[in-house]
Amino acid sequence: MKNSFAILLACALLAVPGCAPKQSREERQGLTERCDRAGRQERAWKQSLTERQWRSSRGPKCNLIVYGGTAAGVMAAYSAAQEGLDVLVVEPSPRIGGLTAGGLGQTDIGNKQVVKGLALQFYRRLGAHYGNLENWIFEPSAAKEVLEDYLRHPRIKTLKGYHIVQAQKEGTTIVSIKVARSESGTPGSTEGTGSIHPDNQGTPGTRVGSADTLTISAPWMIDCSYEGDLMAAAGVEYRVGREANGEYGETWNGVQMLERHQFPDGIDPFVEPGRPESGLLWGISDGELAEKGSADSMVQAYNYRICLTDSLENRIPIERPEGYDPARYELLARLIAAQPDKTGLNDYFIWSRMPGRKTDVNNRGGFSTDMIGMNHAYPEASWEERQAIIRAHKDYTLGLLWFMANDPRVPEALRAEISRWGLPKDEYTETGHWSPQLYVRECRRMVGEYVATQDDCENRRAPEDGIAMAAYTMDSHNCQRLAIRKNGRWMVKNEGNVEVDGGLPYPISYRSITPKREQCTNLLVPVCCSASHIAYGSIRMEPVFMCMGQAAGLAAAIAHKHHLERVQDVDWRDINKVLETDPFQDGTQPDIVIDDPQLGEDTGWNRWGLYGSYGRSCLFAKEGTAPAVFSTTVKASGTYMVYSYQHQPQWNINPTTEIALSTGQTFRFDASQVRIAGQTTSAWHPLCQVRLKKGETFSATFIPTEGEGWTVADAVMLVRK
Repeated sequence: MKNSFAILLACALLAVPGCAPKQSREERQGLTERCDRAGRQERAWKQSLTERQWRSSRGPKCNLIVYGGTAAGVMAAYSAAQEGLDVLVVEPSPRIGGLTAGGLGQTDIGNKQVVKGLALQFYRRLGAHYGNLENWIFEPSAAKEVLEDYLRHPRIKTLKGYHIVQAQKEGTTIVSIKVARSESGTPGSTEGTGSIHPDNQGTPGTRVGSADTLTISAPWMIDCSYEGDLMAAAGVEYRVGREANGEYGETWNGVQMLERHQFPDGIDPFVEPGRPESGLLWGISDGELAEKGSADSMVQAYNYRICLTDSLENRIPIERPEGYDPARYELLARLIAAQPDKTGLNDYFIWSRMPGRKTDVNNRGGFSTDMIGMNHAYPEASWEERQAIIRAHKDYTLGLLWFMANDPRVPEALRAEISRWGLPKDEYTETGHWSPQLYVRECRRMVGEYVATQDDCENRRAPEDGIAMAAYTMDSHNCQRLAIRKNGRWMVKNEGNVEVDGGLPYPISYRSITPKREQCTNLLVPVCCSASHIAYGSIRMEPVFMCMGQAAGLAAAIAHKHHLERVQDVDWRDINKVLETDPFQDGTQPDIVIDDPQLGEDTGWNRWGLYGSYGRSCLFAKEGTAPAVFSTTVKASGTYMVYSYQHQPQWNINPTTEIALSTGQTFRFDASQVRIAGQTTSAWHPLCQVRLKKGETFSATFIPTEGEGWTVADAVMLVRK
């Protein structure tokens, strides 16, 4: 038995990159076969070992634990692995990728300037999948495939189907975490080259056997979950809900009853209209509207980003859900009756088309896919309680689709249109073709060494230690649905929706992903980061999470390499050095981007902000203005593809653009040629391929042309082939 144990221990070492002795393929295969035999022998005497001995001899060994296999978690793991760390990704569900692979295909871009590094590489890889430079709209399966490819790194192991139940600390250091199997009837699995399997040292992908709980340890940890469960288990300070405006000197935090995604005046909230004694309709809270800007513990509504298809060959009709209750949608029926002119899909949903004849369906209006007010217990709920909340959201959403397709109170044209759509056979095949990922827009938010606030979003404050950027609107979905009295009448209203433009791209402090140093020193939190509710509403976009995940992975690697005692001691400049010189962390030469601010102030053109611009501004000029020259010195010889950042036709923009390159090519094209897809009004438009030498000056000259509107010059990009 001692010999068998030695073989098993050797297998564990073999599975950990950096721990295995150099061996030939034949030697490694032989050892694997001996491990299989030893595993069978070992089960006969396993009970003679104490649990501590068993776990210590078999538990995964790594430098970094990434909790949460979201897109941010994938980037954190890959980033650290590329810097030489051995990484274990622990994902509570059976599926990697979080919301990016769970239905959110209509990317919340904000401003493409903020999407850099591995996040940009991700959208480029999706572009390659679809035959474009970049793709900002995509199918869930395509995103999952790309994200899983990152996890095939030889230094990354994945443990799926386990959630955290405890964190053990010594002082300010997390020494280990205890995880439990998420589904009692479904064993978890570890995958990836070098995976370790608690009860069977088999080939990658072997299911975990009887291990209902595991204790795992690493010197560094990153919480990339949407819920911040590792952060909370480690005793790090956090907030749930909305701060009062006065706490951070904000104006858009706290209670806000505004006009968007709202009910029109006059819709009765009672079961029997006009009779308060009959009770409130389903979905309406019995609470009272608090003072504007006041604090509470409510979180903005969750929903599913719904992937449907209208392909007859790929469509599964949506069936009446078990337990369907049309009374849940009475309020929607009243809303439909109150606005008879609204009969289209996009009057009640944001129905975005994706490749493959699929959708990303999101919330719109007073009553839609957001299950308002039904998620307030979620942040602090147990695993089992959360599963019940998730099931309730699924039942509500499927019931909503059934109601819209079948209830006679829905306009016939709308019923017919909804009925054309069904669940896609080729998506979410392991979960009944329905996304396993609820859109947890906001849960816990860390209170770290720096709290991002409205001042950051509106460019009134800029931390010098920025390690990522954000640019989206300060965006909160509704938090509650109330009956209020207005002009002597009772009516239903939603509360909590805020959509306010901030400034333009702004930095996110490194201190926003680090806990206070007196609380925890080996944990980074890039998803449930340190921000007020309204600032988090701008930060909380998947591309930004990916950028922050990469920064966190780099920070962990730097801390490990330099033998630092605290993540707070990492120099943010070291993170940015990698992001600037090797953003994909694979030696690929960074893109050369020439943005309009690099031309200086004395161009003769007007510099203004424009929705969809690259960065904070672009240049505007009328015919007769001197050309604007975008130039750069080439740092490496090679073949480059040249792109111009172009905007779709708008009333105030001259549709004709003329660009002359220093390599001799001239382009004159119409803005209608620019292919726009997704949540943007602009895109990189390919010009041509050029051969450039190191030290050569390359330029693209924008020439104002005749015609109505302004000629726009925004940015130029060179991508080395």
